Amino acid sequence: VSSIKKNLTELVRCEESVKEALKTGDAALIAEKVKEYLEKHEQVPLNIAVTGETGSGKSSFVNAFRGVDNKDENAAATGCVETTKEVKSYNHPKYPNVTLWDLPGIGTTMFPADKYLKLVGFKKFDFFIIISADRFRENDAKLAQEIQKMGKKFYFVRTKIDLDMKNQERSQRDFNEKNNLHRIRKNCIEGLEKLLIPSPKVFLISNFDLHLYDFERLCNTLEKELPQHQQHVLLLALPNIIVMEIFCCRRYKNNSY
Repeated sequence: VSSIKKNLTELVRCEESVKEALKTGDAALIAEKVKEYLEKHEQVPLNIAVTGETGSGKSSFVNAFRGVDNKDENAAATGCVETTKEVKSYNHPKYPNVTLWDLPGIGTTMFPADKYLKLVGFKKFDFFIIISADRFRENDAKLAQEIQKMGKKFYFVRTKIDLDMKNQERSQRDFNEKNNLHRIRKNCIEGLEKLLIPSPKVFLISNFDLHLYDFERLCNTLEKELPQHQQHVLLLALPNIIVMEIFCCRRYKNNSY
């Protein structure tokens, strides 16, 4: 804890140095202070837990978030069978202080629902992402309730939306992507509310096409709800295409006033 406090103090000091340098207009000084500021961010830890049932796309999400191809030697193993049998950590390739934790599916023999959080070591995680490829189940809701009791945040992510859209387009005469996305989101939210999760946050994504659907909205939400010292760390770690979209969106909003 003391090392984290020290890092935070240094981060605040560096931020003030950048502001002072900007006032001088000295390009070399500004560059020096910005570099120092970014280096301090690399010391701030961010631990993201990713959980879900077998075949839900957990490992693909871990890889996509880190900008790593599924075939890369540093990628989390993917497949139709349960490939995650223990808690595995995957550092971001550029920012090793950012770690995604690929957790085994909840409710398995080795990780029963009632002991899950204790077995995976929940205390080290900053927040949880609960993933499903179809509908969220009772175990997902139980996990969310337990996470909430522990004072941590959680987010529901519905994956493989690109496959859903392709299947719907083949089967529907008057296919409308917007209507289908609305229906899937509504079904997920209503299902979770029936399982006693009030106002659940559900994000629809494709692990292979991050620029589509809700991945940007998920990243925006995570950034807003993280403590300030971790917001910048998250932005540094996000895939470039998402950072650009967030930047362009904010720039457009600022120019609209």
